[in-house]
Amino acid sequence: MVHIEESYLASGGVYGSRNVHCDLTEVGEHISRKRVERLMRKHGLRSVRSPLRRRYKGGKPAVVAPSRLQRQFNVAHPDRAWVTDITYLRTAEGWLYLAVVIDLYSRAVIGWSMKSSLARELAMDALLMAIWRRRPEAGVVIHSDQGVQYRRPPALSSGSV
Repeated sequence: MVHIEESYLASGGVYGSRNVHCDLTEVGEHISRKRVERLMRKHGLRSVRSPLRRRYKGGKPAVVAPSRLQRQFNVAHPDRAWVTDITYLRTAEGWLYLAVVIDLYSRAVIGWSMKSSLARELAMDALLMAIWRRRPEAGVVIHSDQGVQYRRPPALSSGSV
């Protein structure tokens, strides 16, 4: 149990039984993953799950827009193609989400935003920062994974203000 707790604490309390088991086998311990799982449960050692854990929901993925970039990631001029993504960071106060915008020409981060929630404003603030900093001319292609943060908000009904 000592090695299990050492591995768990060394991970900052993030590792679950699979990662702890890998650590133990790397140092030569002979123990099954199920036993590691039982001992961790018995001593109250629980992994920390990512807030962005993706789960398969079946069906075809929703495609909002076709890819205009066509996997051409080498660009000859600045401000012709930008890519965006969102990730998460574990902090002492909880999870923070980071959205970035990168110019494919220079590979430089030109816009970013950090928030404690995974809301549309996270992506929009990063894009607005990139636009404000670079002031691109018409025709810049912005490529994303088409997550829900990048989608157009639903139209307001006629009775709404």
